[in-house]
Amino acid sequence: MKTTIDLPETTLRQARSIAAARGISLKKLVAETLEERVREYESANWRKPADTPWMAGYGALADLAEENHKVLRAIEEEFETILPDELP
Repeated sequence: MKTTIDLPETTLRQARSIAAARGISLKKLVAETLEERVREYESANWRKPADTPWMAGYGALADLAEENHKVLRAIEEEFETILPDELP
């Protein structure tokens, strides 16, 4: 697949130099480098909810589900209680 990327001139020169020193094309160097970074992210489980604070509300607290249900039931029971001074 083809794509276009903008690189700083110094980065491009360094990448060309590295590719030439390794005897590979710039295209191959870029592909290898990106593949390596993707593997690093995948092996670090960077998508785990526990690793990202903003994800805590989307499943990381699932182990508290039963406790949440108990609290909600207690609240519902309390709101269903009619106190004598509230009767007509």
